[in-house]
Amino acid sequence: MVELNRRVARGEANVSLTLPLERRIRSRQRVTLDNGIVAGVFLERGQVLHDGDLLGDGNGLIVQVRAAAESVSEVRCDDPLQLARACYHLGNRHVALQIEAGVLRYQHDHVLDDMLRGLGLQPTFAQVPFEPEAGAYGGTAHAHAHHHAHDDHEPHHRHEDVAG
Repeated sequence: MVELNRRVARGEANVSLTLPLERRIRSRQRVTLDNGIVAGVFLERGQVLHDGDLLGDGNGLIVQVRAAAESVSEVRCDDPLQLARACYHLGNRHVALQIEAGVLRYQHDHVLDDMLRGLGLQPTFAQVPFEPEAGAYGGTAHAHAHHHAHDDHEPHHRHEDVAG
């Protein structure tokens, strides 16, 4: 089995590895490269893979990580204050967010969509790669997330420990 055990700063990839976010936050796992070869990822705990990252083995193989398309809700808004309010309310619920100029994405959840509709926004469904903000302490939004039951209407999410 191929052992991908290091990050590569630059080089030309021989093959790609497409993973959703929940798999890109794991530092140790068995994967199937896009060409069908089975490999193991053995990185230092806590490392997060991003679209475009390069991984290598001890024999010169270079693998480019690709973020898989995922089910997300997307909000487009030209009003920075309204978008900031949406980020505030979603962040209060420990939701991982991808924030770009005029665009906000989070893993699809109809309850959160309804909440944002209540704020005057119009979430839409999309299948796109999801790259949430790293957070103030450098990890993904999942790195230190815990479930807090604020009320019975809040969605229940399963959070995985980024350490492995």
